[in-house]
Amino acid sequence: MDLLRTMALVPLALSLALAQDATKVEPRHYKLAFENDKVQVVYIHYGPHEKSKEHSHPQGVVVNVTEAHLLFTDPDGKTQEVYAKPGEARWFPPFRHTVENLGETAYSGVYIAIKGGAGVRDGARHEPQLDDGTAKALVAYLLSARSAQATGGTPQR
Repeated sequence: MDLLRTMALVPLALSLALAQDATKVEPRHYKLAFENDKVQVVYIHYGPHEKSKEHSHPQGVVVNVTEAHLLFTDPDGKTQEVYAKPGEARWFPPFRHTVENLGETAYSGVYIAIKGGAGVRDGARHEPQLDDGTAKALVAYLLSARSAQATGGTPQR
């Protein structure tokens, strides 16, 4: 009987885990751009003063397309103000939060989720890093892709 109960709860647990995915919980703010077995690329957009429901992100890099003043709140109520600069790239471990755009202008960014965990070499944890040149090239490409998407063209490389 315990096995049957456990089997019945597995789909529920799986659906709850998936329900925290930002693209599922917050499709207004998070749009899937690309996904394969290695990465998930998600476009982020918050209008002025918009706030999200609680959601989660796997580990990854966020690249800010626009400037913003954001407030992150974790499930325990701990808050962190984040000042985003265009072209800036930041590494985030897996996390769960709500987001509020405290600014008067819209915020756009791209979250590049790394699937499978941070790399480990020599017994030490090494997190992927983006250098400034790579981050700027990525932002330029993403802006080009977004512009091309709006006009029906193809991004410039």
